[in-house]
Amino acid sequence: MELKDLGFDDWFEEKSGRTSDSGYGLARVIAVNRDNYIVRNEETEIQAEITGKIRFGAESNLALPAVGDWVHIQVFDDGAMAVIHEILPRKSLLKRKTAGKKIDYQPIASNIDTAFIVQSLDSNFNLRRLERYLTMVNDAGIDPVVLLSKSDLISSRILKQKISEIRSIDDKHDIIAFSNTTGKGLDEVRKLIRRGKTYCLLGSTGVGKTTLLNKLIGEERYATGAVREKDDKGRHVTTRRHLTILEQGGMIIDNPGMRELGSIGVDAGLDETFIDIIRLSEECRFKDCRHMDEPGCAVIEAVKKGDLSKKRYENYLRLRKESEYHEMSYLEKRQKDKAFGKMVKQIMKEIKQSKNPTAPDKNHS
Repeated sequence: MELKDLGFDDWFEEKSGRTSDSGYGLARVIAVNRDNYIVRNEETEIQAEITGKIRFGAESNLALPAVGDWVHIQVFDDGAMAVIHEILPRKSLLKRKTAGKKIDYQPIASNIDTAFIVQSLDSNFNLRRLERYLTMVNDAGIDPVVLLSKSDLISSRILKQKISEIRSIDDKHDIIAFSNTTGKGLDEVRKLIRRGKTYCLLGSTGVGKTTLLNKLIGEERYATGAVREKDDKGRHVTTRRHLTILEQGGMIIDNPGMRELGSIGVDAGLDETFIDIIRLSEECRFKDCRHMDEPGCAVIEAVKKGDLSKKRYENYLRLRKESEYHEMSYLEKRQKDKAFGKMVKQIMKEIKQSKNPTAPDKNHS
């Protein structure tokens, strides 16, 4: 297998920097485990660890390897293990706020070309949740495609209605309805996948992401869970992110169902996802209008007239407020972390000088 089959193109060639003469090779991270990583080079898959410099020098989770990253590695023991020395610049990075109260980024996957956002055509179908996924994907500069699973459960009339609802919030990207049960629509999904390109599957638990992946692979490689009849929710079977290389070309990253989709600083994603609101805002009386209670707000006027969905408007305000709040909290946390780090360095310096009082102080030399 050549590196280009793993997605290594001219963009990464320019960013790679080091040559093979340096003793480091190129590989792609295909899985992240609790204590190690799995990387893939031209020859095979290798278990890898990161250097202490990367581990202890990382200011946040974003500085650690993610599934999809290209890395420089040093191979040992005839290919039995490797050490990751450097992460190459990322073409794209899909991330979200960590689950729970902690305010930090959680990397999902990197260097993705297209994100398949999967919603099932049962009780899981939710336009507001779809807007959250679109905001996340658009903010990363990744091309989204909406996949509607379980199309065999509804009539063609209702399917047409659902697609029309999605078009009302996103009329630019592909929408494909498919069924893992009947196979209808799967060929349309396959036609989107090209050699050397990376795709990822996003969606709630039980929408059929892993089953779809098995269908694209052509075998039941990954475990899937049954869906509860009472609420159409599936068991959480996929427990880690992994990059799968398809025989026909292309790569897909499967993701565990995400129960929380918190966002931090996704201004670009919001502007792209809610472009209709952004365009309306150009007609507001005040340039800094926040579209809440200001006089002369074109957005509020559009809601009153019925030209803009009230639910879409409210979701936009909710996502913007959440993003701004989390971003402010994150920046405050970073400032506190830096201040704490400086304090620790100063204390260590003072301890060192107390043990060796004759040593010159570099700051006053």
